[in-house]
Amino acid sequence: MVATTVIIVTPAGALLLLFSLIGFKRSMSFAMYKVAQIWAKLLIVLTGCKLTVKGREHIPQQGGVCFVSNHGSIFDIALILAYAGRPFGFIAKKELIWLPCINMWITLLGGFFLDRKNIRKALDIINKGVKNIQKGGAMIIFPEGRRSRGQGLLPFKAGAFKLATQSNAIIVPAAIAGSYDIFEKTGRIQTASIGLVFAPPIAIADIPREDRKQHLADRVHAVIADALSQVAP
Repeated sequence: MVATTVIIVTPAGALLLLFSLIGFKRSMSFAMYKVAQIWAKLLIVLTGCKLTVKGREHIPQQGGVCFVSNHGSIFDIALILAYAGRPFGFIAKKELIWLPCINMWITLLGGFFLDRKNIRKALDIINKGVKNIQKGGAMIIFPEGRRSRGQGLLPFKAGAFKLATQSNAIIVPAAIAGSYDIFEKTGRIQTASIGLVFAPPIAIADIPREDRKQHLADRVHAVIADALSQVAP
C-alpha cells in the first residue's frame, strides 16, 4: 500500500521538481510538501486507523526546528508528515537511494542519504542537516537508532542529537503509539488505534553546553516516555 500510494503522487512530484529546476525552487518546495502531506493523509485514511493527535499548537511554524521522535514503524514518517504542519527533512540510510520513487521524495522533502560506514561522508551529511535547520528549516531524528518493532521505547543514542546541538535548534519531542500494529505486527495492513503527541518545545540554548550531550538525550527520552503513557492504546 505504501509503495502504491507513493507511485500515485510521484507524477505530481516530478512535475514540481521540473518547475523547481527552472527557477521556481522556493514556491515549489512548499507545493512539494503539500503533495507529500496529502499522500500521508491518504495513506492514513486507507489503513482505516483511529488516530488521536495532540499538541500541534506546540510546533513553531517558523525558524529552525528539530523534531525528535520514537520510531516503532515504517509509518512514523507519514504520521508526522501529515500533522507537523510544516515541511521537514530526515536522514535516511543509504540503501533507500536505490528505491524508485521513494528516493525522489526523500530528496524533494529535503532529506539526505547516510552511509554510516563512511565517517567523512556521514559528517558531511550531518553538516548539511545542521545548515538546513540554521536556515530556518526543519529536520527529524529518531534517536533510538532503529525501529523498536513493538518493544516499547528503546534507549536514546546521545550522538543522534548532533543535528540539534550543532544547530542550536528548538526541539519538538514527538511520541507515536501503536504504529507498529498497522502492518509490521502481523505482516498485513490492519486497523489500529494510533496516538501522536507533540510535546512542548525544548530550547537547546537554555541548556548549558556541557550538559547537552547525555542530559539532553535523557530529558527528551523522559518527555516522550511520559507522552506515550498518555496515549498508548
